Parts: sequence; C-alpha cells; structure tokens
Amino acid sequence: MAVRHYAGGCQCGAVRFEVDVDIDQAIACNCSRCGKTGTILSFAPADRFSLTAGADSLTEYLFNRHVIRHAFCKVCGVQPFARGAMPDGTPMAAINIRCLDGIDVHELNPAKFEGRSR
Repeated sequence: MAVRHYAGGCQCGAVRFEVDVDIDQAIACNCSRCGKTGTILSFAPADRFSLTAGADSLTEYLFNRHVIRHAFCKVCGVQPFARGAMPDGTPMAAINIRCLDGIDVHELNPAKFEGRSR
C-alpha cells in the first residue's frame, strides 16, 4: 500500500490528527500496555504527523523506560497516538491504526512484535 494520508482521532472526536503513514507496516505489540489495549501501531516521522484538534484534551502516560509519550484523550480515554523516537533517534509518531478513519483493521496483517520482554 505504501505511505498514504489519513485522518483520525479518538472515540469522542475531541482529539483529531492527520498523518502520512504506511499501514502495511503495522505491528501488534504484546508489551504490558499494547497487549491490554489491543493497539495496532504504524510509525511515521514526527514531521508527517499533525495534531489538528484537541491538544487541551490530551494527557500522557509514561511507563517502562519513559521514552514513549502515550497520548490519550481525557474525555473518552482512547489512545490514538504516542510520540517518541525511533532507535536511530529520529522523532516519530506511533499511530494507533484503530483510530484512523475508514480503516478496517481486520483487513490488515500486522507483524507480531515481542515487546513484553523489552
């Protein structure tokens, strides 16, 4: 599929964003957070992500090494994205594919990622 432009947001609509991302590169992580929330992630360079609404509706959660800033809506509790850095230090946005408009995650085949042991 390659990189495409998407819009997305949280369940209640308070948080909205746009991103250019390749959802065919999605992963299903089994870390203590993603495993519990069912998050399916794809990663985009930070300059390809734009928060278009709801900055004041976001709060963050940090865990483990405190390097990924998990953003979630204070109204509905959904985590549409996170911010951090790729292993090479490049700033990135981790997009919860489940929060992209018009995407049926059941049509995807995300790679399994062993995050539990990290």
